[in-house]
Amino acid sequence: MSDQETDQEIIDRLTALRSQDLPVRGGRTMAYVYDSGLDGLDDLAERAQAAFAGVNGLDMTAFPSVVALENDIVGRAAGLLGGDDGTAGTFTSGGTESCLLAVLTARNHARRTRGVTAPELVLPATAHAAFRKAAALFGLTVVTVPVDPVTFRARPEAMAAALTDRTALVVASAPSYAHGAIDPVTEIAAAAAGRGVLCHVDACIGGWYLAHLPRTLPRPPAFDLAVPGVTSLSVDLHKYAYTPKGASVLLFRDAELRRHGWFADASWPGYPVVNATLQGTKSAGPLAAAWAVLRRIGPAGYAELSGRVHEAVQALVGGIGRIDGLRVLGDPQASLVAVASDEPGLDPFVVADEMRLRGWFLQPQPAFGGSPPNLHLTVTAAVASPGRIALLLEELGGAVRRARELGPATVDEGLAGLAAQLDPDTLGPEEIALALQLAGISDDGALPERMAPVLAVLQALPPRLTERLLPEVIGRLYRARTGPYG
Repeated sequence: MSDQETDQEIIDRLTALRSQDLPVRGGRTMAYVYDSGLDGLDDLAERAQAAFAGVNGLDMTAFPSVVALENDIVGRAAGLLGGDDGTAGTFTSGGTESCLLAVLTARNHARRTRGVTAPELVLPATAHAAFRKAAALFGLTVVTVPVDPVTFRARPEAMAAALTDRTALVVASAPSYAHGAIDPVTEIAAAAAGRGVLCHVDACIGGWYLAHLPRTLPRPPAFDLAVPGVTSLSVDLHKYAYTPKGASVLLFRDAELRRHGWFADASWPGYPVVNATLQGTKSAGPLAAAWAVLRRIGPAGYAELSGRVHEAVQALVGGIGRIDGLRVLGDPQASLVAVASDEPGLDPFVVADEMRLRGWFLQPQPAFGGSPPNLHLTVTAAVASPGRIALLLEELGGAVRRARELGPATVDEGLAGLAAQLDPDTLGPEEIALALQLAGISDDGALPERMAPVLAVLQALPPRLTERLLPEVIGRLYRARTGPYG
């Protein structure tokens, strides 16, 4: 008896697994995925990706098509985002890799040109976690600067005051992920330039959208490479360029700066190695798919999609303002909206559970600093389709009413106090089990249908303890079983 499965059996298994996931089309998943709503686009991207799936981007001399595709994409991004013929760029696997490379490049630049041996990374408190990951990987000290408690934008004077002779890089967001606020890039970049410090703009989520807003709409604050003092910028294509996952661009003001982030090695008996990214071997499939989608939609198409998203955001913000118990945090300047509760008995995490039970995913964001617990909504072109915002607001109003009746998720104060006394650096199996039991995580790692109680516990614990526990939660999900395929 053969242990091989037929093609149809394999596809059936994959389909069954996929049925448990959030939908990636239709505009009901308001985080993680970006849907243009355009007919035929997915088919084109799949065909382009399949045609280049076996092409290895490791060696561009063996596969010159990689150079041609990347040069075209980087040129389009540079032209859109304030670059010129001297601008250099790299195609990466996503926003995290782009941010990692920006920090790595800045660290090496500071070391080689200024002799900085204990580099610092200056971040507004709202900067994406990818920058803290970069600091952890590459040995930089993070200097976190509080943001304005009302607008959630970085404060230029505070950012400037945080710069020292050890600062390798300062970061601004356009916009920040959590609240959709665009930092004052012009002022921050000027302060950085005055100290001889590099300045990176994280436009991963908003750059393509903001740059394509129709000229008839209000202009966003200046944020791109045309701003004096901005030395690098990241923009994801798999977000508002609506390409398949695995596509981002990191732009540098010039090739000389980009060179500080490359790795080259000829000190081994194999082939000479030169990498512009963290990856070595990498499929050119995402590169080809991104190239195809950019050409299919084109500048006019992106302007139309961005205009639709802008109108949808305005309608969404206005509609949320009419739902008793909810309020929008800050003043969203892009396509991201953060929604909090303005009454003690209404738990936004319970609202999220109610929405998910009806087929919507609104991303919970625990309280941190001056930001209260809230729900993150990413508005894409699919969310902006006719009738979708009205339906979303209707569902959200119903979820608020049900959440108010259910009441907020509660945490046992005694157990929470006990857990808060745990030392994250010395946790043993028993202490970990206690903390996870408090959070409602079973021994087999299965997550409960309602996540509000889990989030309430994680939010109540000290951040370092939460950071210690999160890998334990995920580690219980990823437990491979040996034996035959099943």
